[in-house]
Amino acid sequence: MDAPSTLYDPSLVRDAEGWLSLWRDAEIPVLPETAEQLEELRAREDEVDARLLANVVSADPLMCLKLLAHVSARRSERRVTDTETATAALVMLGIGPFFRDFGPQPTVQQRLRDRPEALAGLQRVLTRARRAAHFALGFAVHRMDPDAEIVHEAALLHGFAEMLLWCHAPEPALEIAQRQHADPTLRSAVAQRQVLHAELADVQQLLMRAWRLPELLIRISDDRHAHSAQVRNVLLAIRFARHTNDGWDNAAVPDDVRDIATLLNLKPDAALNLLRDLDS
Repeated sequence: MDAPSTLYDPSLVRDAEGWLSLWRDAEIPVLPETAEQLEELRAREDEVDARLLANVVSADPLMCLKLLAHVSARRSERRVTDTETATAALVMLGIGPFFRDFGPQPTVQQRLRDRPEALAGLQRVLTRARRAAHFALGFAVHRMDPDAEIVHEAALLHGFAEMLLWCHAPEPALEIAQRQHADPTLRSAVAQRQVLHAELADVQQLLMRAWRLPELLIRISDDRHAHSAQVRNVLLAIRFARHTNDGWDNAAVPDDVRDIATLLNLKPDAALNLLRDLDS
């Protein structure tokens, strides 16, 4: 399979709406292990249920996003209830229709086979997202949040616009990374505005609404709603995952532990023990 051409044309993209127009209908590649597991399940479709399939989908932020966008687009305007999780989306869609609608999946390795540095950048974002989702679920379970599965999903998908950037526009993604490496004080949002003429958080919100993703998922994914315990749950999980990505010696970890303790109504020592258990 030939590597697809890039969807990035700097002459066309001058704001968040420009990125929306480029990515709204773009193909979303998935992790190679996801593509392989889906083909294994396809071969024994009669034995597969929604929970088993959701376990595969929910382990891959890109496949999870792809499923939710697909099912949301098919939802009737009259339908009141959102399919807020991968499991609910699969129950609504059905196992047979899922395999009919989703054939063999393109992978990020195929997409970026000639760009190893971009693939490495994407893999860092994916690893961080999975870790953040794990922490977010642990926090939500401790808080006895009835929407724990949606909180997990919101953390998993929180950086999907950055994932799309690495997949479809590796050149500006690398430029942003290089600028931040050269100046560690440069905030991501500032670097994004410099290079992309937009912040990825804004592009992401536009995409979620264009794809008609569930309102609760959109709200929990919106950093501007940080007064909400669910949003703080997600943001703190992402922050802690980022600060401990290369070990626990980051100077910001004590502040993370203090803020997580406040969220969970724990003493700092108890919060630290919980975090170590979750990270073991």
